[in-house]
Amino acid sequence: MLLSKGFEIEMYTGTPQGEIVGLSDQIVASLDGFVREPDSRNVEYTTAPLWCYDRLLCALVRPRRQLRKYLERLGNYTLIPGSTLSLGRSERFYRSDPHNPYHDYIEQTYGTKVVTASVHINIGISDPEVLMRACRLVRVEAPLYLALSASSPFLDGKSTGYHSTRWSVFPKTPTHVPLFESHAHFIEWTQDQLAAGTMQNVRHLWSSVRPNGNRRPYDLNRLELRICDLIIDPIGLLAVTALLEARIIQLINDPTLDPLEHSILPSSSRAAELVALTDANEAAAAQFSLDAELRHWQDGRTIVARDWIEELYQEVLPIAKQRGFACFLSPLNKILRHGNTAQQWLQLHAVGLETHQVIVQAIQGMAQQEQELEDKLCQVLVA
Repeated sequence: MLLSKGFEIEMYTGTPQGEIVGLSDQIVASLDGFVREPDSRNVEYTTAPLWCYDRLLCALVRPRRQLRKYLERLGNYTLIPGSTLSLGRSERFYRSDPHNPYHDYIEQTYGTKVVTASVHINIGISDPEVLMRACRLVRVEAPLYLALSASSPFLDGKSTGYHSTRWSVFPKTPTHVPLFESHAHFIEWTQDQLAAGTMQNVRHLWSSVRPNGNRRPYDLNRLELRICDLIIDPIGLLAVTALLEARIIQLINDPTLDPLEHSILPSSSRAAELVALTDANEAAAAQFSLDAELRHWQDGRTIVARDWIEELYQEVLPIAKQRGFACFLSPLNKILRHGNTAQQWLQLHAVGLETHQVIVQAIQGMAQQEQELEDKLCQVLVA
């Protein structure tokens, strides 16, 4: 049996030359299914929870094609890949809703550090205690998903030295988020943060992974992985999602994968040490992505992110085969072999392409890939 899956996709809009332009007000007013972010330069769409990967592929591509066609009617506009303001204008916040007090708080507190594009992957889990266990495992392995997805090596026209500039600057909030030991612990902790003002509302939990649901923190039904940079290749995104789903299924079948129960770290300080280890791994993955040296949560050994992902791939491949989605997991090997988006962009930059040339080339490739996917896959499935 498969788990339900859905995405929240944040994307930049702008010109074919890579200039990011705020158009979310017009998009949200004209197209169903799109919502604004605090800054008008990016816009978000959400896919409904689906179980089958082939339907999920169509759900990813079709709104993008719809948005792209609308942007072409609006003017000479397009979608821009990447997770940061790659070519400039990070010094100013462009408000999408000047009268929203929560947006006031975000702009005044964080500035343009939050003006990023990303993908949030949601996996349905109905049992709240199983959900908490899954959140613990995914939290300590979240740096691996960042390593696979990194796509923000540039900011304001320059290489920053990070593969995920987005995650290196993004204001993780609250500053300290524990590994939640139970649903009751999550409820109590959330209530404490709201009372202390470290969270403005129940949505103001900006960590790599969080429990989510219709009435947080009480009514929960899904795990939300928030660490990933924007993965513009839908096939690559589904591969990352397949790894996540297979790992969670593995955990459901094998509770010994719970980091709080089975780690070489001392039991008396295990929760705090796991958080510290994970924070360090996130920082390393943000800088070096697949080439980052990480510490494994189970045994404390040092391991390169690419090698750790390969180990997980081999562990969960039988699960994916048994449940019929191994073909969606296998493109993970292409990312491991050829590098993530950030690494590919930096390779082009290293051989002499200017930053704006790299982005323009990526814009064109993204549009071509979407068209091919729509033509070859989605229409066949409908027929």
